Amino acid sequence: MTLEPPSPPAPEVATAVNRARTVAVRATEAGLPLDIRIDERELRYGGECLADEILRLCREAAREAGSRRREQLAHDGMPEDVLDRLGLPTREQVAVAQQAEDENQAPTSWMRRV
Repeated sequence: MTLEPPSPPAPEVATAVNRARTVAVRATEAGLPLDIRIDERELRYGGECLADEILRLCREAAREAGSRRREQLAHDGMPEDVLDRLGLPTREQVAVAQQAEDENQAPTSWMRRV
């Protein structure tokens, strides 16, 4: 009789999309991108801006996936202090982080240079 070790749980995955809906990233709770969708209009901003946006969306998707994992583990009976030590965010922490990012992205002026 051979005992096989249990397989690790599948990673939790979430998708984050920018406001313009021109960049979408599907990432694991560790922030590993699994799928990136880029509308060709985004290419006009250059590689550095696009890379920054992809990384931001990876972080956003990772927070969402992490909070889903936390909810799943809490439902399965894992104590809150263990979940905290694992670094899995709560829904409230995800909302606060999202609000902070939204505030940082808001333009300071709607006026354009002539």
